[in-house]
Amino acid sequence: TLVATSLVEVRPVPALTGGADWARLQQLSSATVTGAEHLLQTRHTAPPAGVRSLAAAAVSATSTPAETAQRILHQVGESMEYVQGVTGVTTNAAQAWAKRKGVCQDITHIALGALRSVGIPARYVSGYLQPKADAEIGESVEGESHAWLEWFDGVWHGFDPTNDIEIGDRHVLVGRGRDYTDVAPLRGVYSGEGASHLFVSVQIIRES
Repeated sequence: TLVATSLVEVRPVPALTGGADWARLQQLSSATVTGAEHLLQTRHTAPPAGVRSLAAAAVSATSTPAETAQRILHQVGESMEYVQGVTGVTTNAAQAWAKRKGVCQDITHIALGALRSVGIPARYVSGYLQPKADAEIGESVEGESHAWLEWFDGVWHGFDPTNDIEIGDRHVLVGRGRDYTDVAPLRGVYSGEGASHLFVSVQIIRES
């Protein structure tokens, strides 16, 4: 049994900035390892033809990278149904897209693949979500392990494609990576003849 307790300070989300055009975004993306790395597809994010078509259709002669990203993210969220139990941690974007069902991890992988396919760097974020917006101070709320993404157009912007919302102070960030495998919440090895059973419980208490 592993138990972790953290006191997390959250701050208001800053005003939206950035706004590079496509030519400038290409320069910025290739100028840093971080930008270039988050343009590459992985085994989990490689988009099927339907996702590539969806992303390509969101690009127009007059749309900026930011407008394109927002359009792609909304369309991915609308196309997928959140259903537990139909996918697993090894499910990739193509498999989840074929079902049009999955959990936050699957929806995030699909969105990452779509954004990267049109030249917008994007990275996977692992963390927790406080699901009750009006929780009272001191109230214990059952939280959720969650995944969302950040996309880049000169600065990084957070977005939760599963819930189709911008990242706010109810999202608690734990780690960033190319996909789920970079920031799995638990990784290790055990030896012996015993079996294991995975279950996760998250309790979030608002302090102020």
